Amino acid sequence: MDPIRSTISAEGQTTIPTAIRHSLDLHPGDAIAYRVEGDKVSICKAAQMDLTWAKALEQTLTEWQDAEDDDL
Repeated sequence: MDPIRSTISAEGQTTIPTAIRHSLDLHPGDAIAYRVEGDKVSICKAAQMDLTWAKALEQTLTEWQDAEDDDL
């Protein structure tokens, strides 16, 4: 199979070709993940984050919420 190509815009954006979107069952709002291995990049459909769980977890991370905790 020949590579499927797309072009990168001046803003660094590209369109995921239709064949790739269909193959990965990607839809508007879906997340994708990139993996770089040497000079090659692969993408896959990423699991959606459970926002309810993330917001609940955020409340337990008080150790790093104060400005004096910032080491930068």
